[in-house]
Amino acid sequence: MKILIADDDAPSNFILHSLLTSWGYDVRSVNDGNAAWTVLCEPEHPQLLLLDWMMPGIEGPEIVRRLRQRAPEKTYYSIIITSRNDTDSVTSALDAGADDFISKPFDNNELRARVSVGYRTNCLQKTLTENIRDLNQALKRVKQLEGIIPICMYCKKIRDDNNSWNQLEQYISDHSEALFSHGMCPKCAEEQMEIIRNLKK
Repeated sequence: MKILIADDDAPSNFILHSLLTSWGYDVRSVNDGNAAWTVLCEPEHPQLLLLDWMMPGIEGPEIVRRLRQRAPEKTYYSIIITSRNDTDSVTSALDAGADDFISKPFDNNELRARVSVGYRTNCLQKTLTENIRDLNQALKRVKQLEGIIPICMYCKKIRDDNNSWNQLEQYISDHSEALFSHGMCPKCAEEQMEIIRNLKK
């Protein structure tokens, strides 16, 4: 899991980078909002974000807001880190689209727990997105029988879209996921036995 740190306070940036790296994360850090936005515009950008609220360039909540507007279906987990810890600040950060909020100075164990929640959430969202994509692809492959089907009243063959006449089982196999196993009904079995008895006479 790639994590982006954007914090203009050098000591905080260093501590965050050191901690997250020691916990096994792939970390990329920048020191202003413009640099953070540049990273987030790259194709394979991090999707777990630790953003300082107040920093040069684009501030943390504005970065989150832009991400939500640009691609609301994308998987992001953003944590705003700031010395502001009043209720209005928390509300503003969450209203902007942030997923979590940590006040400075932060507790290392709390940080680790909150980042872990973000990691698990991103993994679940990624799995869900992949499952939905696979389901949509499967639905596109499913063929359905619908509407009026022209069938011969004598031989029971069905006319397809190319104006060709096909056996009933062939038509159904081509237009659905159904599979056929052949058997014989009692009436036909009796008729075939009668034919065999007549041939032996």
